[in-house]
Amino acid sequence: MGASEPMNYIGSKLSLAPFLLKSISGVLEARGVVLSDCIFVDAFAGTCAVGRLFKNRVKQVISNDQEFYSFVLAKNYIENTTPLQRGTKLLRELEKLPPLRGKIYTHYALGGGQNRQYFSDANAMKIDAVRAQLAHWNAQKSISENEFYFLLASLLESSDKVANTACVYGAFLKSLKKSAQKDLCVSPAHFDLSPNPHYAYHKDAQELIAHVPAHILYLDPPYNAREYGANYHLLNSIALYDDFTPQGKTGLRDYQKSAWCKKNSVAETLDMLLASAQAQFIFLSYNNEGLLSPKQIAQIFNKHGKYSLRSHQHTRFKTNVYSPSLTTTIEYLHVLEKS
Repeated sequence: MGASEPMNYIGSKLSLAPFLLKSISGVLEARGVVLSDCIFVDAFAGTCAVGRLFKNRVKQVISNDQEFYSFVLAKNYIENTTPLQRGTKLLRELEKLPPLRGKIYTHYALGGGQNRQYFSDANAMKIDAVRAQLAHWNAQKSISENEFYFLLASLLESSDKVANTACVYGAFLKSLKKSAQKDLCVSPAHFDLSPNPHYAYHKDAQELIAHVPAHILYLDPPYNAREYGANYHLLNSIALYDDFTPQGKTGLRDYQKSAWCKKNSVAETLDMLLASAQAQFIFLSYNNEGLLSPKQIAQIFNKHGKYSLRSHQHTRFKTNVYSPSLTTTIEYLHVLEKS
């Protein structure tokens, strides 16, 4: 897996990779299960940090996320397994495109007249030019599906690096910050090669895992009321590049709200998911600031088999509402061996 996190992402598990690998491997070893023989389902993939961690350590990774931008990343980082001979050449062609005043410029740059400044005018026009060219190439079948998702993932990550936000896309900054003034360069989203096939899905987690047998099910759902569909709406808009009407000052698109982000539904949602899961070992990442307490999770897990717990203290994710007094958080890894 690459050394750097591709995006500034709430809940990313990149920094927790050693803890997760040691904990999950340890549970399996204690039960005499060989990790390299396992099918690993990553049901809430996000930026695919965990799927990439296990891609060449297990027999197969099945990656899933309800957010389309995450699906694009997984199609590249998880599903792509063989070299793309034209990758560098295609990126060079994209770099030469003339600016285009398209959807992103119109809705999310000051020049578009909507008083939103998620990107500089120049970077927004470059995003439009590249995204429109990818759509054209894809429609003309002049690039393969593997190439399309590699290039689109590269655009998403590169765009994120010059976004004019404090952290997430819930709001933009009034003035262009230093990194947002830099010229967008579409850098390659390098993926790990693999001898085995791996798969990416864009489904509700509950729907997927009820029908996918696996040895390991890894769960990293939203912990709190922050909706990923709202916080990363602009990445979805670049990824989909569809026709929609942005709403309000921040230009939100319609998004599907998650039961995991609601206090009155999250416990039932977890219970239903565990009941329907087709995996022998289930691991749930959840920190000490979530809607569910460790005690509540333990009670739910104990209904479905043998329960145990691992924990790890680490640096807290910083946002624009970050409190200096809260410098660390505790990451819990709840473990279930199903009955």
